[in-house]
Amino acid sequence: MANKHTHYDKTEAKALRNSAIPAAIMASEGTRFDSAEDASVFFARELDHVKAQSYDVEYPELTALSLFPISSEADPGAETITYYTYDKTGLAKIIQNYSADLPRADVNGKPSYAKVMSIGDSYGYSAQEMRASRLAGKSLDVRKAESARYQIDSLTNRIAWAGDEESGLMGVLSEGQNIPLFVITAGADSNKTSWLEKTADEILMDVNGMQKQVARVTKNVERPDTLCVPADVYMDISTRRIPDTSTTVKAFLLEHAPYLKDIVSTSELDADSVETNPYAKKGSGGQGVAFLFKNDERKLSLENPMPFYQYPLQVRNLETVIPCEARTAGVIVYYPLAALIAVGVS
Repeated sequence: MANKHTHYDKTEAKALRNSAIPAAIMASEGTRFDSAEDASVFFARELDHVKAQSYDVEYPELTALSLFPISSEADPGAETITYYTYDKTGLAKIIQNYSADLPRADVNGKPSYAKVMSIGDSYGYSAQEMRASRLAGKSLDVRKAESARYQIDSLTNRIAWAGDEESGLMGVLSEGQNIPLFVITAGADSNKTSWLEKTADEILMDVNGMQKQVARVTKNVERPDTLCVPADVYMDISTRRIPDTSTTVKAFLLEHAPYLKDIVSTSELDADSVETNPYAKKGSGGQGVAFLFKNDERKLSLENPMPFYQYPLQVRNLETVIPCEARTAGVIVYYPLAALIAVGVS
């Protein structure tokens, strides 16, 4: 075989050796192992290779995992994450020499809590799949591990955007985050709020209106720098040019919208992405959402105390099963006023 992976988990090799799987494989015609021990070591090595490969897989379409700051500071054993929001209190005043009544400045901290929940799935190989792999001279199918990794990452991504009402996990679009809403005005010609129907100047007016609302309610303390838009909106503004110029609407926005550094295509915010967009609907009637936020871990973070983890194999009759788990607390928004949700951009 061309597989050069030489490491393996001795515990997994022992579990395989003590199971009925090596004997079943050795009893098959065409087997090319010298002993059941060799078969156990070979497949333990193969499984170790599969696990290593699945850790390397990246799925850029799951935007929350690459867009939001991710924190794994909490211990995987934690059931909740406690965080504090602070407010400055007190005052200062003009004093006389030798004054003994200096006013006190302090901070007040308010505790909040986020639950940590487990996400799990598994994958496995039957004795026949192991036989077929060895006979064909190929490695075990890595796609099973990749699928297990993808399903856990996909659920984490959905939670990061819309949360999970049943478990109480929060996403950035969850109502309980208290992120303000921005009311988009209709365009002059189309009488619609959709950016697909608006001119570049009208879209810029909306974006700057979002920035102005954040500045007004925070006394210009917060300055969001990242704008997430539905995929169809992103495609439109990235390719539509300002009349009689070579400048795209996206470039125009980045040039003329204060503090804005990046505009991101986010299919999770599409008008029909019902799993990640609370304002979406299948078919017509749903609303695409724009999400403006400060991309800073001090403002919000996706809390994953335990990223994707694969446990040692478990033998069940003539099948080896690999349990997988991750633990997440969803998105914690420390400063809700540093973000803004605009409904109806598409």
